Amino acid sequence: MGRKRKILVTGGAGYIGSHVVCMLCDLGHAVTIFDNMSLGREENIDLRARFVKGDILNDQDLDLLFSDEFEVIFHFAALKAAGDSMITPELFAVNNISGTISLLNTAIKYQVAAFIFSSSAAVYGNPRYLPIDEKHPRDPINYYGYTKLAIEENLSWYSRIKPIKYAALRYFNATGYDIEGRIRGKEKNPGNLSPIVMETASGMRKSMKVFGDDYDTPDGTCIRDYIHVNDLAEAHILAMDYIFENKRNLTVNLGTGSGYSVLEVIEKAIEISGQPVPYEIGGRRPGDPPELFADCTLAEKELGWKAKYSDIETIIKSMCPVYLDS
Repeated sequence: MGRKRKILVTGGAGYIGSHVVCMLCDLGHAVTIFDNMSLGREENIDLRARFVKGDILNDQDLDLLFSDEFEVIFHFAALKAAGDSMITPELFAVNNISGTISLLNTAIKYQVAAFIFSSSAAVYGNPRYLPIDEKHPRDPINYYGYTKLAIEENLSWYSRIKPIKYAALRYFNATGYDIEGRIRGKEKNPGNLSPIVMETASGMRKSMKVFGDDYDTPDGTCIRDYIHVNDLAEAHILAMDYIFENKRNLTVNLGTGSGYSVLEVIEKAIEISGQPVPYEIGGRRPGDPPELFADCTLAEKELGWKAKYSDIETIIKSMCPVYLDS
């Protein structure tokens, strides 16, 4: 890993942000967390980092924040519920697009060298071929995916015109909790499968819904590529080092190259937790492809990165203490 740096992490009290902060602090970097706490949790604030409460949409908050100098920004402050984005796109436009541009303008003003962006496989839309590589057409099927694509395009333009480099990391399905059990704050209002499964196993939900069991897959349920959050955190830090070493931008997929079905995830949760996970089969959701998984060859080539913790057993085992011991 590279030298110690002064780093800003927006959304650093949230799910993925808190894991990245933890790893950055482990490596001895000087980290500042900036979070409005709408989705963040106090128990996820790393005490080794400086915490500043504020909003990327507030210019005064940003100017005050940047009175301290930063070399790098890791940007996680965004709304992420794809379904909600199709009901209230205006909220996603303001938070995700306007907020990021506001942050980016401030980064330019204060001469930040590198911007690490939390992007998403949602930029691709329905797969035209599998596995999905970075050359796959980008055609989002929800407004959330569009916001990620719009930000990637703005980053590309800014980096051509201004002295800032960026990494856009397109993750597939982020999941799991810190392997060492140090981060215990549950996600607020999760929309992804694995936390919903674990909420059901813990009794927080009476039952859960499986959207369709008639897909052309071995058990009839959708297959997705799940990436453990510790693997994601490592990729972010490698991306930062890559930018400083190579002085160029980077856009890569982060996944495993294979997937698990909805029923496989549920069955593994029952097996490992020893708890029932009641579910009912519902109709298909519009826009849900049968399978979705990544080609991560480029991340391995450019970053020397490969997922280590993203098998379903490790994922569920890392989630059990968060959902069953609290």
